[in-house]
Amino acid sequence: MDHLLKLLDLTTEDIIDILHLADQLKYEQKNGIKHKYLEGKTLGMIFQKASTRTRVSFEAGMYQLGGQALFLSPRDLQIGRGEPVQDTARVLSRYLDGIMIRTFEQKEVEDLAKYGSIPIINGLTDFAHPCQVLADLMTIKEYKGKLKGLKLAFIGDGNNMANSLIVGGLKMGMKVAIASPKGYEPDKEVLEFAKDNPDFMLTTDIYEAAKGADAIYTDVWSSMGMEAEVEERKKAFKEYQVNSKLMEVTNPNCLVLHCLPAHREEEITTEVFEAHADEIFEEAENRLHAQKAVLVKLLGNK
Repeated sequence: MDHLLKLLDLTTEDIIDILHLADQLKYEQKNGIKHKYLEGKTLGMIFQKASTRTRVSFEAGMYQLGGQALFLSPRDLQIGRGEPVQDTARVLSRYLDGIMIRTFEQKEVEDLAKYGSIPIINGLTDFAHPCQVLADLMTIKEYKGKLKGLKLAFIGDGNNMANSLIVGGLKMGMKVAIASPKGYEPDKEVLEFAKDNPDFMLTTDIYEAAKGADAIYTDVWSSMGMEAEVEERKKAFKEYQVNSKLMEVTNPNCLVLHCLPAHREEEITTEVFEAHADEIFEEAENRLHAQKAVLVKLLGNK
């Protein structure tokens, strides 16, 4: 594993290794055990999309690991004024030990890896959100004790979250059901990956997807960059809500997960969100531990 660009690139063993290390790092932090595994290392963090959890978790994670993180907005970089990504990649590779980027196009992340000579981490693109899904898998495993054989249902837009949950869930032996309105399905590349897997289901029926689920997941109806589509999407997704009626068809003790921020009374009701707030915020915390594991894997001494 040289980069984390998308979960499609990882093997099941890669994901298992990251999750085991994340558990170890979480244990060490909770018990006051210092783990300065990245002493003297520097991570550049390029943000072309705003962030709460991604910025704070990566910055805090690098500090806890003994390294340093540099926040780089488009205003701070020549990439925001038209410098080709291949030039930025080659320059930053001479200053930094790794780059985390949160941007729009997956190609930008792939190009950084192609032209740079240091590890690249995808902090989110319109195609994939691998760091979030590693934290999601970690959370499900913490609560359920396993991943293999469990059913994960995603309700909503076939966006970067749906794409990454399909890949991560299926690679870990889970059953994955996606319920999206017609015209809002996951990416074709991901559907091609999943098409022959008997554990995968794509439907427009939220009750069919949620039936017997051990974990149910949702996300906002309109992601960043879709501001012009908000009203149109509200109409298309109005039935795609995680509420108490939908929870009735899931398995007992079904987890509810959300990558946040949540728009209460749109994709999830306040009632269901607050009833499952403990697991949702544990999931948010696990971004820190899962990403620290990725950082140690990629930037640590081999």
